[in-house]
Amino acid sequence: QVQLVESGGGLVQAGDSLRLSCVASGRTFSRYFMGWFRQVPGKEREFVAAVSWTGTNTYYADSVKGRFAISRSSANNNIVFLEMNSLKPEDTAVYYCAAADGPARYMSGDYDYWGQGTRVTVSS
Repeated sequence: QVQLVESGGGLVQAGDSLRLSCVASGRTFSRYFMGWFRQVPGKEREFVAAVSWTGTNTYYADSVKGRFAISRSSANNNIVFLEMNSLKPEDTAVYYCAAADGPARYMSGDYDYWGQGTRVTVSS
């Protein structure tokens, strides 16, 4: 059974940093693209960042470019991180990890598996 489990969310102040982690299990994800999305109540889930199966190529939403960094663990390719710096109140959302069996970037429909989400709250 494929499972994605996110962790690392919490309540922080504007300007602070957080690191989210996603651990994938149930199969080998070394050939999967991995992504992070976020969602606030009443809005559609939006793309945040994605990383290729090699970790070489990364993609970001304009709203987080330069502040967030996605990476795959060098020790275990089934673990993906989202380093979030200079957090803003508008980054407040539930953050979801996703895995795609093939090339995927910005579209949520391209992803095959999803985690349950971890909440990030940024106070002003």
